[in-house]
Amino acid sequence: MGEPMCGHILAAGYCVTVHSRTRSKASQLLAAGAIWADSPRTVAADSDIVFTMVGTPRDVLDTVTEVIGAIRVGGIIVDMTTSSPALARRLAADADRVPATVLDAPVTGGDAGAKAGTLSIMIGGDANVIAKVTPLLSLLGKTIVAHGGPGTGQHAKAVNQILMASNIVGLAEGLRYAERAGLDPSRVLDSISAGAAGSQAVKSYGLRMIAGDYAPGFAIKHFAKDLRIIAEEIAAMGLPGVLSETALEVYERCERAGRGELGIHGVIDQLRSEAA
Repeated sequence: MGEPMCGHILAAGYCVTVHSRTRSKASQLLAAGAIWADSPRTVAADSDIVFTMVGTPRDVLDTVTEVIGAIRVGGIIVDMTTSSPALARRLAADADRVPATVLDAPVTGGDAGAKAGTLSIMIGGDANVIAKVTPLLSLLGKTIVAHGGPGTGQHAKAVNQILMASNIVGLAEGLRYAERAGLDPSRVLDSISAGAAGSQAVKSYGLRMIAGDYAPGFAIKHFAKDLRIIAEEIAAMGLPGVLSETALEVYERCERAGRGELGIHGVIDQLRSEAA
């Protein structure tokens, strides 16, 4: 997702310096005029605003800490990774000592939204700094909502992932039911899409589940990572994780079965294999 998102900023005429652990992933950006840097530290030294999008909370900690160590006084770091609220607060406090600012700004909308510039962006951090970066964020998304101080963007994304997990697993289970009952799953989708059970998950993933098209826009292994973070937060809040815990268990079964690289809708492949 980072490549097309960065591409929108580059296309708008901004000077962009990029780094990726796999340089080939930045090849289109470099061809379009981006400047290559050998490390996040070098990006930070050359930039007023640094955007990061990596994989796990460990990646976020390592990358953003490196950026904080080289960012200019008054610099802004916008971490768009789905990560831990507690880590977002820690990094914001670390940056304060520069002084600089870290915003947590996870997104939803998948690879299609990244390419189209229609992502939904959830932000936590200083409101004045958010206002400064909103023109750039507007190149990436159509819905930009500030939720409060550091970590609140990550909490908002957790809500999104809880709902997504419930929708995707429910859709997969429902389609398996339709298949076992001898119904035409496509006709079932026609029946439910316009009713109360209709959702973006049904629209985006229903036909792909039926066709066995599990190409990832967002991989199972990354979704399972998000759900593990959510499980920690739910436990810390003393809440029951009724649906999110069930979804995590299902997605971890997918990982153990070697399906971690499939798109999140590939969960139906796991349910099919278990009910064979």
